Amino acid sequence: MASPALSLSTGIRTGIRNARHNPLAFAGVAMVLLFVSFAIFAPFLAPHDPAAIDLPSRLTPPSASHWFGTDELGRDILSRVIYGARISMLVGVGVVSASLFIGLIIGSIAGYYGGGIDRFFNVVVMNAFMSFPGILLAIAFVAFLGPGIFNLILALSLGGWVGYARLIRGQVLSTREREYVEAARALGASDWRIITRHILPNIIQPVIVQAAIGMAGAVLAEATMSFLGLGVPPPTASWGSMLNDSRAHLFDAPHMVLFPAAAVMLTVLSFNFIGDALRDYLDPRSRIEAGL
Repeated sequence: MASPALSLSTGIRTGIRNARHNPLAFAGVAMVLLFVSFAIFAPFLAPHDPAAIDLPSRLTPPSASHWFGTDELGRDILSRVIYGARISMLVGVGVVSASLFIGLIIGSIAGYYGGGIDRFFNVVVMNAFMSFPGILLAIAFVAFLGPGIFNLILALSLGGWVGYARLIRGQVLSTREREYVEAARALGASDWRIITRHILPNIIQPVIVQAAIGMAGAVLAEATMSFLGLGVPPPTASWGSMLNDSRAHLFDAPHMVLFPAAAVMLTVLSFNFIGDALRDYLDPRSRIEAGL
């Protein structure tokens, strides 16, 4: 029986390997790799210090010295977009990892044991969290604890785990009665071993798709929180805070809006392309129809 980590890596590798059959997936992978490269190698790729103020050069349009122009403080927008990828990727990975971890535990317990435990988690806990809009819950949480990247990840994970928990619960409910699970139970395997070695590896495929699409939602949520001033504090570069700073210069310096907005749009679009491609590839019926 393959381990969950092995199944996850295999699903990602096969999705990337077959991206040539789907040009949108190939474009999504390429864009995500580009932004990941920005996040990792930002100090080497950024042409200027993203926090360096140069008032004589404020609101400069795109030029040879500043490819994306400058903002109202003369800071290089290209450098800030590159460094902003760090925040978006870090928050995206952090939120998806934390949400998936919590959802995996709660969804597995609720789906495997059923009965009163399932009713408590599914009817009481999950519905209680779903009754509040996720972004509103995150705003209240960050407003209470203060802005910061750790608080932002924690706030966005606070409501993000419910979707993963419900997905995993449904998959576990449909898998726990399979013959191989009954055989493992008859052989005396513990509940922990049955869940981790026999159930989770066989339900990991839809979770991979949900995680890819969840990355898009996490990046967009981070930009929203930063736009509202509840993300990372200045002068740290963030795409959402850059959009907030550009509101007063929408007409006299539209480049301030264009480039960070394009970065958010391309990142979200790329993860959605990857999620759709993984869903099509991991679904046997879609794979047969596409001739893969």
